[in-house]
Amino acid sequence: MKKEISTSKAPDAIGPYSQAVRAGDFLYISGQIPIDPKTGALVEGGIEPQANQVFQNLDAILKEAGMSFDNVVKTTVLLADMGDFATVNQIYAQFFNGAILPARAAFQVAALPKAAMVEIELVAYQG
Repeated sequence: MKKEISTSKAPDAIGPYSQAVRAGDFLYISGQIPIDPKTGALVEGGIEPQANQVFQNLDAILKEAGMSFDNVVKTTVLLADMGDFATVNQIYAQFFNGAILPARAAFQVAALPKAAMVEIELVAYQG
């Protein structure tokens, strides 16, 4: 059985997809970009505020599903510039500090929606 997970504390999907889908014990969260859900605008100010907003959006969706970052088993980090990897990694480490860290892939891409600097998707498990 699958169930859509949605919260007003994260930005609405900007296309034909769900914020997240729960399938059994797994939660699949769509890529989150640094959109402030209160304003609907892309966060300005560089990679740090953008990465922090992405993690706030992910956190809101995880909480809506009754989960936390401790439940995350896999992440994919998309960067407009791999030169931002170290900064994003420092922010990432603040949210993932459990005994078992999630598996991860990170890529530099040609462009992200709305000219964002970072996008992160994840898979969480609650069994």
